[in-house]
Amino acid sequence: MAASLVYLLLRQILQMLTQFARDGGAKDVELLVLRHQVAVLRRQVHRPDLQPADRVVLAALSRLLPRPPWSAFFVTPATLLGWHRQLIARHWTYPHARPGRPPVDRELRELVLRLAAENPTWGHRRVQGELARLGHRIAASTVWKILHQAGVDPAPRRTGPTWQQFLTAQAHTILACDFFTVDTVLLKRIYVLFFIELATRQVHIVGVAAHPTGAWVTQQARNLLLDLDEHASRLRFLLRDRDTKFTAAFDVVFTAAGIDVLRTPPQAPKANAFAERWVGTVRRECTDRILIAGERHLLRVLTEYTEHYNRHRPHQSLDQQPPNPPPPVADLGVARVRRRPVLGGLINEYSQAA
Repeated sequence: MAASLVYLLLRQILQMLTQFARDGGAKDVELLVLRHQVAVLRRQVHRPDLQPADRVVLAALSRLLPRPPWSAFFVTPATLLGWHRQLIARHWTYPHARPGRPPVDRELRELVLRLAAENPTWGHRRVQGELARLGHRIAASTVWKILHQAGVDPAPRRTGPTWQQFLTAQAHTILACDFFTVDTVLLKRIYVLFFIELATRQVHIVGVAAHPTGAWVTQQARNLLLDLDEHASRLRFLLRDRDTKFTAAFDVVFTAAGIDVLRTPPQAPKANAFAERWVGTVRRECTDRILIAGERHLLRVLTEYTEHYNRHRPHQSLDQQPPNPPPPVADLGVARVRRRPVLGGLINEYSQAA
């Protein structure tokens, strides 16, 4: 009964509104519709997302509408007044420059970092001088700030190049040496002394011994220089660790030949990375896969493996070429590829048949 009464009242009201619209009150009905839609949106959206243009329009219209009807806006009167004050402030505020020094151009900043990267011994004042020569007027403090923000030391390095930079620049004149051990079937430990040329990766096995002494190591160094003969004149540095078996007499053998001896820092195997890398290679490919009976057996195995390593095994740093590659063969037919077993078939070598 109550629902029917409400329906009849709503129907009468709608009929009255329809008659009112026919009499010329269409705009008023449209306003009623818009107000009802705004009320619905207010229930669904608690905080509308307004663009700057929307704020300008609403603030301007609020000055044309009397204060009492301001409830039609979906924002508070205080918000409308705040937007209006911002419009007035922007209208009467003149543009002005930012305080402090002008910002540095991105191109100039990149040039500063480039000069510092390509010249690690240059300080910020040296970089500033080079920029001045190129026609860029910039303060030394600004260069310092740019380098500091980029994580680059503004002061020049006075302790010389790093180990990596030194080895890379002088690789063609460096000879490295080290020991590695092999345990036999009877659990007897044998020491192997080897040398490696950093430029060509050529390895020299100079001797094996169960109990190497300083005198024995010195004699092996003399034998190596005799084998190298004229090739030793191209070497300038010998890189070794601080093993006590490398005595002062061992160093004298090389200094007498014009080769400076460089000792790696304590407990820093990465400083002699080339020798450490070869030890890992010979263990993985040879000694860890063969049961060694004694010193003579080990020397024979290492001699055969070293010949394979120096004459056949490819190296990434040498563009997939061995240290001493054989002469190329003109006929590259697949059918002419021959296999030669090394170390009893433990390793295979492939070559073109002559």
